[in-house]
Amino acid sequence: MNTQNAEFLKKTLLNLGFGEKLNDELDKKMDGKLPEFQLTTQNEYNGKQVDYKLHFKAGDNNDMYFFNKYDASVKPENSEALKQTFYINKGNGVTAKEAFNLMEGRAVHKQLYSQEGEKYHAWIKLDKENLTEGGNMKIRSWNDNYGFKPEEVLVGKGIKEMTTDQGRDNLLRSLKKGNAQQITVERDGKENKYFISANPQFKTIDLYDHQMKKIKREELLKPENSNSKTQKQSTQQKEELPGKKHNKKRSQSV
Repeated sequence: MNTQNAEFLKKTLLNLGFGEKLNDELDKKMDGKLPEFQLTTQNEYNGKQVDYKLHFKAGDNNDMYFFNKYDASVKPENSEALKQTFYINKGNGVTAKEAFNLMEGRAVHKQLYSQEGEKYHAWIKLDKENLTEGGNMKIRSWNDNYGFKPEEVLVGKGIKEMTTDQGRDNLLRSLKKGNAQQITVERDGKENKYFISANPQFKTIDLYDHQMKKIKREELLKPENSNSKTQKQSTQQKEELPGKKHNKKRSQSV
């Protein structure tokens, strides 16, 4: 067994979110000198199990193995199982958790490679309505030049996590991984909990309640000072009532 090759593959598995639980089985398969083999594993996210099948293929001399792709399968409630193949490029690709998020219908921000091998960043999302000949969901993408910046959407909306550098960085990092991230919104002295996810296509965010049911995002996306402005205008109107003006004039004449 090529020890250096094995260590690289184990590091790749770790970086892609498969942990170290497959290491012993990987060693056994590589010792077998098979032209190709598969490893299976499961992860659970938000109470949902995701099944993975990882594909490894030997090089020309059977001295090195390459981790080229993995299949992911998740069964939503009251629906048929979703299946998708994710490809690995030199140890890089969609992580196990990102695969789940994509199959849940959310977008992920990833480093990709052009046909010329140049790196670029883009938001990607699975298109469940359009499939390839092999049955894979096609991938839609919006690169950074498209102009979607979630931090600009979220600033000034009364989101508690956006008030500190660490909180803001953690929130944005989570959104880029495709998570539905919980936030705390402060309005009128009350704290309300929501979940949000990135929506790059429309350059906005999607809003969910505590049961992950999508709700209207207008309430969150209006400026946080809109309520205070309304209250200020109401106060000014009260001060301008005829009775108030009369009292003001009478006090000045004393």
